[in-house]
Amino acid sequence: MKVMGIDPGLRNMGWGVIEVDGLRIRHVANGTIQSDGAQALGARLSMLFRGLCQVIAAYRPDEAAVEQTFVNKDATGTLKLGQARGIALLAPAEAGIAVGEYAPNAVKKTVVGVGHAGKEQVQHMVRVQLPGVRFASPDAADALAIAICHARHIQGRSLRMIAAGKGAA
Repeated sequence: MKVMGIDPGLRNMGWGVIEVDGLRIRHVANGTIQSDGAQALGARLSMLFRGLCQVIAAYRPDEAAVEQTFVNKDATGTLKLGQARGIALLAPAEAGIAVGEYAPNAVKKTVVGVGHAGKEQVQHMVRVQLPGVRFASPDAADALAIAICHARHIQGRSLRMIAAGKGAA
């Protein structure tokens, strides 16, 4: 199964694809879709949508995961990030792909073990779990962390289902 993680951003939208085989995960690809800050908002969102659709068509993930928006002090910035997040949810949904959503602290806790880990700690643990990975950008590293978080949740559900099945036998 291929899982795509998406780190929404209006200027830089990170993406990462991993392959999940049982308890094993393997890096497939990662990158960043950039929009031109000089363009109008609609044009930027269109650029992000088309870029994300191209990545989805190229790697054909089975599931996707997107980081939830956190509210910061700048309401306008939060609203714009929410619009980019809408693109991150729409593109996989249009391709018929199930999309999970995770809070930033849940991603950090799953990948690092601590919900308030720093970016360096997250990147280090992504490198540990995906040996040899090279990040296209910090946003791509975050997207891989989101993909790992989703993969671990899928694996946990599978293990619980197996355990429940064995208990019924």
